[in-house]
Amino acid sequence: MIETKRIDGKAFAEGLRARVADEAAVFLAQTGVRPGLAVVLVGEDPASAVYVRNKAKQTAEAGMASFEYKLPADEPEASVLTLIEQLNREPGVHGILVQLPLPQHIDTQKVLATIDPAKDVDGFHVVNAGRLAVGLDALVPCTPLGCIMLLKHELGSLTGLKAVVVGRSNIVGKPVAQLLLREDCTVTIAHSRTRDLPGECRQADVLIAAVGRPEMVRGDWIKPGATVIDVGINRVAGDAGKFRLVGDVAFKEAQGIAGAITPVPGGVGPMTIACLLQNTLTAARRIVEARFV
Repeated sequence: MIETKRIDGKAFAEGLRARVADEAAVFLAQTGVRPGLAVVLVGEDPASAVYVRNKAKQTAEAGMASFEYKLPADEPEASVLTLIEQLNREPGVHGILVQLPLPQHIDTQKVLATIDPAKDVDGFHVVNAGRLAVGLDALVPCTPLGCIMLLKHELGSLTGLKAVVVGRSNIVGKPVAQLLLREDCTVTIAHSRTRDLPGECRQADVLIAAVGRPEMVRGDWIKPGATVIDVGINRVAGDAGKFRLVGDVAFKEAQGIAGAITPVPGGVGPMTIACLLQNTLTAARRIVEARFV
């Protein structure tokens, strides 16, 4: 039986946030510009509200300017678009993030398309997605960026490794596949309609699960010694009517088979906000240097 290593995303994220804070301080001293992140929250979804508070807290701790805009759930779409256009023109704002999901009456794609690509720190604008796809510099979605950072920290060079990504979303699956290609991996994108999904997963030296289904990837789907990155965060019923968080991978089954795996919680999750801060600093540098994506 293999001794499976837990990949500590929480510790790595703490180190990354500290490095970003140091670099932001140097940037401020050199340019007189404090990187600024604006977060827009529409509605009162409890999970989104907690996430936004954490973002604001960690932005301030990194020495960056934090701007929060909390709008009611019935805010007209036109008002949201007007706010984004104002933030596009605001010189103290270098990153704009609109918290998803949005209320049903608001067109998410229209909102994302209104964000200036140079300030699109979520990396969801079609300009950034397209530049990533063709191998040009881009602001990269935070969760995929965090996945790659953890993999490179754990494995060093990824060149030549067989990577299987389970999930094809625009938020994680597709961009993480593009980033793996940049690292010279051989990449397969699998999904719910893939024939023999377990067999595809068993070929992977690197297995990334991003489907949003609790413990869908079973232990016997994993190649012995593979590195597993579990992006899923799912709330399932626990004891005494409480809920617990589990990933997309059956963690207990994976132990003893995988060479290394990210736990849930404490794996990929903490990396997302840390990479958001990294993207905000990157955007500020490019804007100040008039060097856009």
